[in-house]
Amino acid sequence: MAGGLVALLDDVATLAKLAATSIDDVAGAAGRAGTKAAGVVIDDAAVTPKYVVGLSPDRELPIIYKITKGSLRNKLVFLLPAALLLSELAPWLIVPLLMIGGAYLCFEATEKIWDALTHPEHTKEVLEIVDPQELEERQVSGAVRTDFILSAEIMAIALSQLPELSLLMRAIVLAAVAIGITFGVYGSVALLVKIDDIGMNLCRREQPFLARLGHELVRLMPVLLRALSIIGTAAMLWVGGGIFSHGLEEFGLGLIPHTIHDIAVAAGAAFGNAQAVVQWVVEALGAAIVGIVLGAFIVAVLHWLPRRSKAPAEAN
Repeated sequence: MAGGLVALLDDVATLAKLAATSIDDVAGAAGRAGTKAAGVVIDDAAVTPKYVVGLSPDRELPIIYKITKGSLRNKLVFLLPAALLLSELAPWLIVPLLMIGGAYLCFEATEKIWDALTHPEHTKEVLEIVDPQELEERQVSGAVRTDFILSAEIMAIALSQLPELSLLMRAIVLAAVAIGITFGVYGSVALLVKIDDIGMNLCRREQPFLARLGHELVRLMPVLLRALSIIGTAAMLWVGGGIFSHGLEEFGLGLIPHTIHDIAVAAGAAFGNAQAVVQWVVEALGAAIVGIVLGAFIVAVLHWLPRRSKAPAEAN
């Protein structure tokens, strides 16, 4: 009996070690995968607050809650099964799809920069919706559609970091990344959209310090949103350009990524103790340059095609 108990305890201990190892593997893989998707995550957080602008403050959190549910549905119900099927049936498609997604990120970031520099005169859409419920549903559906595109890129980037794991482990890690990123992004967005409300409440306090803090929070909010938008755009160029250049390397076209890496190594070696930091910064800048060149090419093509198609019509 004692021997059986010892054997049972030994089996339990072994299972516990295996479970702990699996948890560590999942946590480590989820961390690596989530970090690679940082640029898309930042842009997701920068884009979402616009969907609650102009709506009643007491509906901001319920709207973000609805968008969060839609984002989880996008990732867990649609994109996760699609990613797993892709990894099992056509893993060779992952790199080309990532390159397409990276090119899209570069295009979107470059177009934002182009719009900011040229200040085009966009025709303002006149909203004829007077029913608050209908307007809310429209905003939520628009946010969820945008989220689907960004979530697809997040899941593709995460999947590319998990080739050595089993199907079950990939599913667990992707689910962990999906849930963690979703709550991280929309939890941050919920805090962002309420900063001005918190500030206004503090402004009414009698204590001078709290009132002053409230005024600073209200003043800081537009600056914070603007800074987040800039950081998101830069991150999209860095991540998108890096994904595209590494994809070129996979197809035997390694001149660009190798050149960036060699320059980064040389720059890092010149700074001694700060070698790792300088090397990372230079590689990120190199990826961003690739991103903005690629994005500018796509923007130019997309602006040129409509003009070319319009010219024969005018000639007729």
